[in-house]
Amino acid sequence: MSHTAGDVFDDPFAEQREMRELLSQETRHLIVQCLLGHPHHLASLAELSYMIQKNEGAILDQLETLQEAGLLDVYVHEPNISTRDLPSRFWGPTERGVEVLYEHNFLRGVPVARAVYEETNKSEKVRRHETAPRPSLPEAVQKAFQFEEPAPEKR
Repeated sequence: MSHTAGDVFDDPFAEQREMRELLSQETRHLIVQCLLGHPHHLASLAELSYMIQKNEGAILDQLETLQEAGLLDVYVHEPNISTRDLPSRFWGPTERGVEVLYEHNFLRGVPVARAVYEETNKSEKVRRHETAPRPSLPEAVQKAFQFEEPAPEKR
């Protein structure tokens, strides 16, 4: 059976290839790694900008690309909207995003990403954002990120 250029046929790997390309772009890859390592898996734009060392505009463009693909969404914490020093908008994975991250073996890296995130020196603003009240992720997303935390080392 031969196909001509005009034929439309299903490529079973097209979506997988598209997602791999989407996730492998440098800034988007760093965003995902940062969210995997974040203690709440929800980060403000300022936190992402600090951790990734790129300007907020460039990061926002990539966040929007990941949102359009259904992998991330903005989660708003209404009480923080009127608080000047606390973020109210947080970026985090969707249920679809967690499925894609699982399929592409990103979730196996959560413990390592968490360790890197925890060991990173953060500015006062980023620490304030990191501990700010935030909304909850959907339950299915929360469950995907659960892993056995290693016991803290005794010093």
